[in-house]
Amino acid sequence: MTEPSRWPLGFQSAAILTIDFNDIHGILTQAPAVAGRDKTLSVWRYGTLRGVDRLLALLAEKQLKATWCMPAIVAEEQPELVQRMVADGHEIACSGDMHEDFSLLTLEQQIASVTRGCDKLAQITGRKIIGFRTPAGQWKPGLAEALIERGICWSSSWRGDDLPYFHPGTRLVELPMHYTLEDEPYFAFNLSPAIPPGQSRIAPYAETLANMTQDFHGFHRFGLCYLLRLHPEIIGTAGRIGLLRALLDTLQQHNVWIATAEQAAAHWQTQPDNDVSHPAEVFTRIIGGAHGEHA
Repeated sequence: MTEPSRWPLGFQSAAILTIDFNDIHGILTQAPAVAGRDKTLSVWRYGTLRGVDRLLALLAEKQLKATWCMPAIVAEEQPELVQRMVADGHEIACSGDMHEDFSLLTLEQQIASVTRGCDKLAQITGRKIIGFRTPAGQWKPGLAEALIERGICWSSSWRGDDLPYFHPGTRLVELPMHYTLEDEPYFAFNLSPAIPPGQSRIAPYAETLANMTQDFHGFHRFGLCYLLRLHPEIIGTAGRIGLLRALLDTLQQHNVWIATAEQAAAHWQTQPDNDVSHPAEVFTRIIGGAHGEHA
């Protein structure tokens, strides 16, 4: 049994490929103690040195477009890589100016970071930036309204649903994530200092592919939005890029609309406001305001 299509051209489901390109800045936010430890930082520099190239080559081979989320500092340090992404037709989205834990910022500081980040990315890419992903932490009540005022049309920072929805009181589209559709919980690893804390093992590749494929079949059956969150330093290794290739093969064998975040959000803008029973609406009524989700 399948659900009626919510997607354009009769596609049964939608899929969005998002890639967080943070170079070393993401891990410096997560574990500031690694600053100056070049051996450790080289684990995350691998994405810039090798992973981005492999991802761009695979996406070109599959004729697919992705949405690359990054803080402006990464684009300033790697402008040629970012311009290659743009030349290949990929979307660039903002994760602020620097890579920061938004939980530690005031609303005004969050707005300033997004504003600076979007301005710098637009200058480097030559394109208006209309998407946002929180780099880390939670955003403050009022940021959704501020994003709309600054021309941001979509966010992919929260979780809690299988379909896009609107941030209550706005038409800001949220494209929700799931930890099971990210590479980091399966594969992120550094020996010393221990990342992640607790030193969990690296997951088997075949079982990870099976998990993500099983999720896809469920999302597709029910006509949902399957959003992958990937990292060049993690999925872009010589072995794991084959895992992603196999997953994309599966997606392309089905009636799936593989869209950028911008395309999916533009389509969702044609949909009505959230139903009053939507969890985001219920949550907002209970607490009297909107809160961000840990990224």
